[in-house]
Amino acid sequence: MTESLLLWGVLFGSIGLGFFIYGKKQRAVVPLLCGVALMVCPYVVPNAYALVAVGIGLMAIPYFFRL
Repeated sequence: MTESLLLWGVLFGSIGLGFFIYGKKQRAVVPLLCGVALMVCPYVVPNAYALVAVGIGLMAIPYFFRL
């Protein structure tokens, strides 16, 4: 495990927590699920570049899909 993977994981995990809290308070499914996915993805993605790509993709989903 490298330092960059750890730092990106903390960053995306905290953003995911924000999405999760927002989705729970607003009762919006898409930000809630993206928040959970952002908090879980640092545990399952082994590469820092892939983690950044997945994290940016998950952060963009609530912007494009508003349900």
